This record gives sequence, structure tokens and C-alpha cells, in this order.
Amino acid sequence: MQAKKPQAASIFAPKTPAPANPIPSSSPAFGTPAHSLKPFTVAPPTKATILPILLPPATLRPLAFRTFTKKHSLTITSTALQELATFIGRHCGSGWREEGLAEKVLEEVAKSWKNRNGGVIVDGSSAELKEILKALEGSMSGGRIVAAGRELNRQNSLVLDSSQEADLSNTRLGLRPTKALSRDDSNTSFGMSGLGVEQEELDDDGLSHPRRWLKVISAFDQPRLLYNVNKKHFEKDPSKPSLMPSASHKTTLFRNRYNVIHQRLLRNESFQSSTVATTKSVPSLKRSNSSNLTAQQSYKITPIANLLGRHGSHHMLLGLLSVLPTGNLACNDLTGTISLDLSHAVAIPEDSAWFTPGMIVLVDGVYEEEEESTGKGLGNSNGVGGIIGGRFQGFFIGQPPCEKRKATLGVSGPDDHTIGGGFGWIDFLGVGSERATGAKMRKLEKRVLRRSRRALPSTLTSSAPDATAAAADDAPSPARVVVIGELTLDEPRALQALRKVLAAYATEPEGSAPMAFVVTGNFARHAVLAGGGASGGSVEYKECFDALAAALADFPALLQAATFAFVPGDNDGWASSFGAGAAVPLPRGPVPDLFTSRVRRAFAAANAELPPAAASAARGGEALWTTNPARLSVFGPTHEIVVFRDDMSARMRRAAVRLKTSGRTEEDGEEAAMANALDSTDAMDVDSAAKPAEPAVPHDVRTARKLVKTILDQGYLCPFRHAVRPAHWDHAAALHLYPLPTAMVLADPSAPPFCVSYEGCHVMNPGALLVAGRRGVARWVEYELGGVGRVRECLF
Repeated sequence: MQAKKPQAASIFAPKTPAPANPIPSSSPAFGTPAHSLKPFTVAPPTKATILPILLPPATLRPLAFRTFTKKHSLTITSTALQELATFIGRHCGSGWREEGLAEKVLEEVAKSWKNRNGGVIVDGSSAELKEILKALEGSMSGGRIVAAGRELNRQNSLVLDSSQEADLSNTRLGLRPTKALSRDDSNTSFGMSGLGVEQEELDDDGLSHPRRWLKVISAFDQPRLLYNVNKKHFEKDPSKPSLMPSASHKTTLFRNRYNVIHQRLLRNESFQSSTVATTKSVPSLKRSNSSNLTAQQSYKITPIANLLGRHGSHHMLLGLLSVLPTGNLACNDLTGTISLDLSHAVAIPEDSAWFTPGMIVLVDGVYEEEEESTGKGLGNSNGVGGIIGGRFQGFFIGQPPCEKRKATLGVSGPDDHTIGGGFGWIDFLGVGSERATGAKMRKLEKRVLRRSRRALPSTLTSSAPDATAAAADDAPSPARVVVIGELTLDEPRALQALRKVLAAYATEPEGSAPMAFVVTGNFARHAVLAGGGASGGSVEYKECFDALAAALADFPALLQAATFAFVPGDNDGWASSFGAGAAVPLPRGPVPDLFTSRVRRAFAAANAELPPAAASAARGGEALWTTNPARLSVFGPTHEIVVFRDDMSARMRRAAVRLKTSGRTEEDGEEAAMANALDSTDAMDVDSAAKPAEPAVPHDVRTARKLVKTILDQGYLCPFRHAVRPAHWDHAAALHLYPLPTAMVLADPSAPPFCVSYEGCHVMNPGALLVAGRRGVARWVEYELGGVGRVRECLF
């Protein structure tokens, strides 16, 4: 056995440890250590132990009220309070109050609830709250939120700033970071702080073009929302949509239409009673011009069921204008039906809107009971089938006043600052809500348009800088939408006119081409798939689109730089195969791919000619065959453009109710004024001309105003009886115009072309591409984003 060597003092100096932060090197002059340094590793935090407690909901109520109600304008139910108290007691323990753990948890839950558009009332039995708490449970340690949950934005959780990137590189080299690697910034709003808008840099040339922020939304892809009267909020329809639903869905369609218009009226100042001053006069749709009337009249809507036993009393009704089996008019609401007599009724304002069965209208008049209680056959009104006995003698009839888009979404001011109220947290299109992304998208829009405007002078030839700037200001903006009306492809002159229109935009400077072309049907003069016309059939129908592809192929520059959206009409397939050119149910599907394959091939061939650098910087053009109606969303909820193809003006003239003219004189000035509810709306202006000095309004202008006011006041694209214009019950949410869009394309060849603004919504009608009665003239509309449209014409 070997003996141990005696320990003796070493004559050599002890080895000094290496510096705390050396840089490994292969040179012996720097004294490279024999063994590589052990890299620094960030030890995972130890999970603290929390002793669960039983937290009574009444103890948590003051803190929950301060966080949910006062800070986030949410109402929390008792079941939700119980769920939160159980969650906080189990995961935060006894330090929920002293250490402020419960307040942070409630803050994250409230923000996540608003991010999910859960509504104003937080319900404990809802699946959204359970999912939020489940996601929050996985990101808690020691009662604190230490990691990002499911609600965090993917881009925000992966992107590091410059200081964090330096710390990460030091860690990989084995060096100690300058500060702890934390992601507290990701947890500030639990998915609401970083929406990927402000962090995204516009270094890509493609992102600087407005077309990259354009999205065409089909009617079948829009969220199906229903208004909840109890919660006073919009909710998603939980049922699965079907083209052949049960009969109860038809009742739901009418109930939702009525509830949306009714809550819109209750939000109007003229329908809100004042507690300070009241008037003794009976409120009606007319008002006095006398200056002695200082107190504002308050209008009250009476349910039809409340008319019983109130013979000779004055009321205002809000209901659906319908037709009884006997042919008489009636007014329906959610409580009942009453026979309506409009033989002495006058429209307020006179001749300002259409009134057809199927519209929800305001009627002001007197209720009259029947003297005999016995029935009189089919024409009796003795309460059978929900019909109230007697009749309602209407004296004034009007459309429910419209509501501006800003008032609906709760934004105000020149910069669209967010204010309280409204439905700003509702995502009506599936592109983000106004309160979540609206402000950021508006900032992004300014940056994109400014950058695209600065890029234009490089393509313009000019010697002086001032001349270059002036040329850039005069250059057309790429943020334009060209709307081409009815394009009948089976007519040779239509393709000639289309080539002339496209040639006008193909000659513009590079980079200034419009971002979108909207082409509407009917693409055939007759329903060819139903045997209409001289020679109908699917082969001839496909040949029409083959001719369209040949015409588009002559302009490859436009096909590479623009999005073409094609909206069908009633004569297009497949719906026309059983409709035979008559009104088909709305919304209707796009033209089948079987007929449009060659048009898509023309776009693919044009995009293949793009150089690799341009193809990587900006995507090529595309052809989108969408539904009728469809919506264009630009920069999220900032700009919403509704595209609808229908002969609505002709249908309204056929189905309208004839009313008595007032025949007033100057002494009868009291009946000339509109009610405060209807008088508060903005006057419509024709954008193509300045306001005249009050001469006689042209007939085409009055027709345009009448049509636009009717549609926007109804807030519905199909305000007719289902026998006249049917609609798919489960997809009727796509026909609603609430909130009002920023612009609307109403392609109606039966009405004169116009560009009209009403209540902040700009409505355009290009008419037909070929002008009737003028040979060799093409007409279309050019709309600039956020501005107004103008009707353009050219000779071909």
C-alpha cells in the first residue's frame, strides 16, 4: 500500500484564477485557459409555493368593481365574481390584497375579455371566461404572472429590442448579461399591447403600397352577429348557418332588424326624455317653427300591444310595413299587428324617401277602435293571429333617423379619438375592432400614403426640385378604387369600352395605378344558363369570360399592380339557372371557377413576367370572384366599402306606397319642418358640383338623394318583402349596414349615375358601362380612399 505523500508548501505561486470576463483566444500571449469557460445559464425561477385560501366573493367585490366597471366599463355578474374569487384564492393565496396580486389578475382578465369581444356583461358561465382563466393559470407562478399566455401576440413574443438582442448574444458567448432576461413588456396587456402594427417597419416596398392592406370580404365570411336586448350588445350567432334553416330563423331575422333600429332610435337625442324640461304638446313627426317653443320635444315609441283600450289617443309606432291577406297595409312590431290607414298620411320630409312593404318605418297618428266586436270575414281585426282590433290612422310617416359611423363606434374629433359608449369593441367584419386597431391603423395609413406619395417623384422626369414636388402632388394617388358598372360581355361594344377605360389607367406613371378595380355584373344580358336570349348555354357563357380574359391580357401592367374584384348579378350563374333572370336570394355566391379559369390564367401569366426583385417586394395582381354583396376593407376597420349590385331603384318604384301630397302654403309652415329626430341628419351633397344658390334641384339629384336616404336609414340592403326580394335567413347579417360604411357602391343601372354623401357615408352609382342613348360613350366612377368619387366618361 502506497503511503501518502506529506503535504509541503509549494515553492510556486498559486495559480491565479482567470479574469471574470475573459475572451477566449488561441494565442499563447493572452494566456488562454486550459479548459473552456463554462457558459452562463439562466437558472429557471423556482416556483413559489402558494397556500390556497377561501376568498369570499363579497370581499373581492370592491376591487373587481373598481377594475371592471370604473376602469374598463364592464359589468360583472355574481357568477363571474365567484369564479374570479375562487381563482384568485387558489393561485394568489393570502397575499392577494397586500402584494397587489389580485389587481393584476383582474386587469389581465378584463383586457383579455375585451380582446375577445365578450360583451359588456362578464358572465361566469361563458366559455370565454373559462378559456381566459385557463390560459392565465399556465402563466402564473407564486401568484404573479411571469410568462405569456395564449392571448399574447405571436409577433410581440418573438421580437426583441436591441438591448435584449445584445444580452442574448452575450449569454450565448458565455458572458453574463447586463440585465435580466425578462419579458415583462409582453404581459402588459395580455395580447392587447402589441398588435403588430407599431412594431412593424415598412422596410419592405410591398408593405408601403395601400393594396397590401386591402382585403375583399365575402358575404358568407362575415361574422354573423345578433343584437342582445338584455345585454345591449352584439353577440355572435352560435348556430351553424344553413341555406335551408327552420322557420324560426325567419322570425329571428325580423327580430334582429327591429332590435337594431330600435336601439339606434333610443340612442338618438330626440327619443330621450329630458328630466329638466318637458312640453305639454303631443310629440309628433311635425314640429312648430315658432320661436316660443324652447324646450325640445321628446318622442316616445308606443308598442302596438299598448294601444288596446286607448281609443282616440295619439301615438307614434315603429314597425314593419306589411300587407295583410286582404291587401290592406299593416304595421308589425314584436308585440302585435295593427291595420294601417295611410290615405291621409304625408311623408316627412315630403318626397324624401321611398316607403315599400318590408321597410321598418315611423308612423305618427291616432288609434281608432272598432264599434262592432264581431268579425267580418278575412278583413276583421278582432285579435286573431296577433292582430289588434281597430285601425291606426296615420297622418305622418318617416324613415327612422340614421346614425353616423363615428357615433356607432364611439369615436370623435378630427383625429378620431376614442370616447365612451358605442360598439367600438365589436369586430363587425372580422378584421379587428375599432377600439383595438383603429387608431394604429389610421397612423399606419398616413405613413403608407406618405411613403407612396414620396416614391412617385422618382418616376417623374423633371429638372427642378420644385417642379418635381408639384408633379408629385398632381400625380394620381395609388389609393384609388375604379368602379365599373354593368359589364355585359355578350355585347361586343362593352369589351371595346372596357379596353378604353383600362388604357386610360395604363398610361399613368409607374407606381400610381389604382389599387383595385371593381367590376359588377350582369355579365350577360340574359340569363343564359336558364335558356334566356337567342342562344343560351354554359358554353356561350364561358366564351364571354374567355373574351374578357383576352381583353385584360392586353394590359399586363394593370394586372400586375391591381386587384380586380368581380361582383355577379342576377343573370349570372349558377343562381340564374333557376331564377331565370328574376330576383334570386341574397347574398348570392360568386361566378363558378368553371367559367373564369382563363381570366385567372391571364393574371398568372402577367405576374410571371414580373422580375424577381419586384415579385419579392410586392405581390402581383389578382382576380377575386366574390359574392353579392361584398365588402372591401382597407387598413382594417378604418375604411369599409360595401359593393352591391341590384336594380333597387326600379324595384322601389314598382312596390312603393303612394302617399298624399301635403299641398302646403307658406302659412302652413308648421307641417313643412322635419321632426328633430329626422332634422338632425346631415344634408346630402352631390360631390361633383358645388352647392348652388338654391335653384330647382335637378330630377336626377332628387332621385339619387331619395334612393340613398331610403337605404341608409333602413340600414339594410334588402328592405322588401321576401316574395319580392328573398334573402337567406342565416346570412342576412351580411345585408346590414350598421355601422354605416365609409363608402358604398350601389351598382344600379335603373338609376342615374351619382356620387352622394349622407351622414358621412359616400354612396356611388356608376350605372352601366355603356351609356344608354349615347353611342360610343363609356361611363365609370373613380373613388379616392377617404375622399369622394367622381363620374368619368370617355369616347371609344
